[in-house]
Amino acid sequence: MCGISGYFSRSTQPAASQVMLALYAQQHRGQESCGIAVSDGKKLRLHKEMGYVKEAFSIQTLEKLSGFAAIGHVRYPTRGASAICNTQPYLIETLSGPIYAIASNGDIVNYDEIANELRVKGVHFSSKNDGELLGRFIVYHHEREGMEIVDAIKLLMKRIKGAYSSVFLTREALYAFRDIQGFRPMMFGRVGDDIAIASESCALDILRAREMREMKPGEIEVITRRSERSIDTEQQPLLGNTPPRLRHCVFELIYFARPDSTQFDEYVYDVRHKIGAKLAEHDDFEADVVVPVPDSANFIAMGYANAKNLPMHLALIRNHYVGRTFIRPDQYTRDESVRQKFNPLKDFFTGKRVVLVDDSMVRGTTIRKLVRMVKGAGAAEVHLRIGSPPVRYSCYYGIDTPTRGELIANRMSIEDIRTYLDADSLKYLTIEDLQTCVHDSSHFCYACFDGNYPLPRDTQRLIREKEERQTTSG
Repeated sequence: MCGISGYFSRSTQPAASQVMLALYAQQHRGQESCGIAVSDGKKLRLHKEMGYVKEAFSIQTLEKLSGFAAIGHVRYPTRGASAICNTQPYLIETLSGPIYAIASNGDIVNYDEIANELRVKGVHFSSKNDGELLGRFIVYHHEREGMEIVDAIKLLMKRIKGAYSSVFLTREALYAFRDIQGFRPMMFGRVGDDIAIASESCALDILRAREMREMKPGEIEVITRRSERSIDTEQQPLLGNTPPRLRHCVFELIYFARPDSTQFDEYVYDVRHKIGAKLAEHDDFEADVVVPVPDSANFIAMGYANAKNLPMHLALIRNHYVGRTFIRPDQYTRDESVRQKFNPLKDFFTGKRVVLVDDSMVRGTTIRKLVRMVKGAGAAEVHLRIGSPPVRYSCYYGIDTPTRGELIANRMSIEDIRTYLDADSLKYLTIEDLQTCVHDSSHFCYACFDGNYPLPRDTQRLIREKEERQTTSG
């Protein structure tokens, strides 16, 4: 899960500055690294660094990125080590110099198969990142096979399996495209005569975009100074005669997206409020207060509290200068971040029966420390409520749950988890209840909960092989 942005300026707006603002609004989607590539019509320039957007892009840096079209990326690593070589965007050089760049959000399941095919044909890779694979696939078929870029993207959609919401930049044009099942979000909007693209609507809001819409799964946008066109590949199915089923990541609505965003035709705040109300339907014990684990569980807790007519208090104070613990790259760093990130209000919890609400539980390390923290602050009871079903299966579409062995719900029963966490009670949201919180439940992927991966049968072998390799490598 990363964040992407693209901007094509037909006005005096500097494209790189607009992309920087959009990335800043999407910092929650990736905090490891960031980058911007820009075209001035003659050549492409790139600046990328490890760390946060506000640290990487000073006024002086942006002044060096002059141009009318730009793409950007904030990274949360799912493939490839935490290193500058795996940061995005990628510049792809030819004999004419660096004239292509790409940034992508997602994860490719058949990465090894496609990468090996390209290597045999003489294509060299500088990283192990999905974004570079997509870019080199397009450039190879455009430069060496003579395909138009749009046709190369269509071929990519046929051959490459997995999730990708991507922006591709040339000297003259900006391309945006999304995988045919729509795993990851992608938004399109207008800023006057300019075009803006981002992972989330909150990024377009900061640009004061209008006519915002979600790009269709399989859609390709082509933007130049003189024209703009949209190719809807869903009208010409790429996988046989039947269009592929939509498989939006429901975890985006539960955790990743900002609550003020609109995704998959859902208002994120509204979905989280409904989740909290559903959790409350099944509880009949006496409680004194509802406390969320900030920030992604705030609106779930609000829905719970409103449904139960209980007070909700932000009694765990979050240090916002510590990144999201779920997306920290290693277990030690996650543990350290928990201690640095939260602090209970002094004397607030003493003697209280607390409903502690979190959006999800993946490894269980964070919430175990928080339950103990709340009890250590004097709570009489801590009842834990989780705003998602148990996460029992690995994700292969952009979320870093590399092996099932790391997932607490895969290793323990719910009662064993409750005991491990030292909670007085524990309840998860059911898949059935989650499905009532969205408008069309058939459009979503629930594979991390039920193991039903929405891929063609031939990719199931690739999934198993990937998991076996990760287990072997430790």
